[in-house]
Amino acid sequence: MAVDSYHEGERTAQRRAGLGDQGEFSARAIRAEIPEVARKFLLQQPMVVLGAADGRGRMWATLLTGPPGFLRAEDARTIAVDARPAPGDPLHDRLTAPARVGMLAIEPSRHRRMRMNGHAVPTGRGLSVTLDQVYSNCPKYIQKRAPQWEPAAPAPPKRSRALTGDQRRWITGADTFFIATSDLDGDADASHRGGGPGFVEVVSPTVLRWPDYVGNAMFNTLGNLEVQPRAGLLFPDWRTGDALYLTGTARTDWDPVHAAAVPGAERLVEFTATDVVEITGALPLRWSDPVPSRFNPPVRPPGEAR
Repeated sequence: MAVDSYHEGERTAQRRAGLGDQGEFSARAIRAEIPEVARKFLLQQPMVVLGAADGRGRMWATLLTGPPGFLRAEDARTIAVDARPAPGDPLHDRLTAPARVGMLAIEPSRHRRMRMNGHAVPTGRGLSVTLDQVYSNCPKYIQKRAPQWEPAAPAPPKRSRALTGDQRRWITGADTFFIATSDLDGDADASHRGGGPGFVEVVSPTVLRWPDYVGNAMFNTLGNLEVQPRAGLLFPDWRTGDALYLTGTARTDWDPVHAAAVPGAERLVEFTATDVVEITGALPLRWSDPVPSRFNPPVRPPGEAR
């Protein structure tokens, strides 16, 4: 059964984007229960992105992994996740207690993704998540990759208030990241952003900027940012299993003149980091070299005038 899920921030973002009734059309895909096809999809996945606020209200995105079947539907409204963040992960402590979470199951090898938002409680094996929203959405900017397992023990986290030179180069070369946001009530969401390497611009050691490309007209992420600027980013290193976690605030730049200077941009998003965590060997998955999405807009060369 479809649910009316848009809050005022999402409706504001839709109006600012001039989308008219397109958001209402997309809302028909949102459910409170898990369709049968989605249950089968979940059983095949070796990872899920999870977004939540920590004990200080800071938003983070992380990645949970396991053999296919670690993520599954227990019933029409409940997801079991046989994993929790490891010690050192920004969300490790928070997810030892009930929490509002946003989850994204994403399959890069087949360009599929599914969002699930709800309330998580810890279990002996990981998490049990009671869902409020379930829906698939725009897969356009997923780069095609195939996974393989290469287990490794996570190293102690490296923490800082700003990006190092190596971390800035990591981000500049990224073609994918994940973003966690929430609304004013604390309901969390996790989403994917993709593009050609360089689509994320490192403005300074604490500021990033990226284009918001045409999508599904829901504006879940940007709608959350309209009412609650806290956001968390996750940049996985697909080759090494390292992970870079950032938390801070984000805002949407709706100025069409600024967007026109960036190929494919409908608008821009600027993120200011307050905390950075890097964990070597955080993820026991390695991924093949990407086949770039055919929808990726061209990327402006570094240093070119805006």
